[in-house]
Amino acid sequence: MDSEAAAISAGHGIGQPAAGSPDAHHEHPAYLRHHFETTGQQREAASFGMWVFLLTEIMFFGGLFCAYLILRNWYYPAFVAGSHQMNLVLGTANTAVLITSGFFMALAVWAAEVKRRELLTWMLVLTTIFGLVFIVIKYFEWHAEWQHSHVPGLRFSIEEFVHPPNPHEIPLAPDMAERTQEYFFLYFTMTGMHATHMIIGIGILAWLIWRANRGDFSTGYVAPIENFGLYWHFVDIVWLFLFPLLYLINLHYMR
Repeated sequence: MDSEAAAISAGHGIGQPAAGSPDAHHEHPAYLRHHFETTGQQREAASFGMWVFLLTEIMFFGGLFCAYLILRNWYYPAFVAGSHQMNLVLGTANTAVLITSGFFMALAVWAAEVKRRELLTWMLVLTTIFGLVFIVIKYFEWHAEWQHSHVPGLRFSIEEFVHPPNPHEIPLAPDMAERTQEYFFLYFTMTGMHATHMIIGIGILAWLIWRANRGDFSTGYVAPIENFGLYWHFVDIVWLFLFPLLYLINLHYMR
């Protein structure tokens, strides 16, 4: 009980150095939390926490990638037919948009480190704008798939795969055409989770812009910007795997 009481007292500031002691006059930055001794320790802890979080995200998306590779091996013709329905122009445009967004996020981290408040704010704004453009383009892609009845469980038809409108396309047998649903299920799951991460990131960006504009990250406190930069670049990297797997991997296969 004595040790527990001492810990609780320490957490609430009880038992701190007296007003006349030398330690009482040692001032800490306003952003230093009470449970850290130095800003360096706080920064390292925050960075470690972000890397642990990203590790769990890698395991999550890694499971989806493994499912994609296994099912593609089982139902190769169906996955080829499904991937040929992707809009390569919009997918390429979104790739360029997301890479540009990541570039501005990298500049935002640099602006925070050199304590340039106005530049930091603008870089975060541009990162947000390009993130929103990505979501808008993805919406049009999803809408097109809905119109073509490519949404498993809600609106799906194998007619286009059994009787393709393009005379150069080889029709699939009905049982294999049914397996195109596996492709589109993974497509919507993977791109949907990716877009969810984007939307969450855009929400965090709005909060960071507000804080950056008032100067919170212009005094040497850059950990939130750095850690969010890691998150945003992770989202970029995930898309750089999704794009070739969903859009490009079967371009060589001319049916």
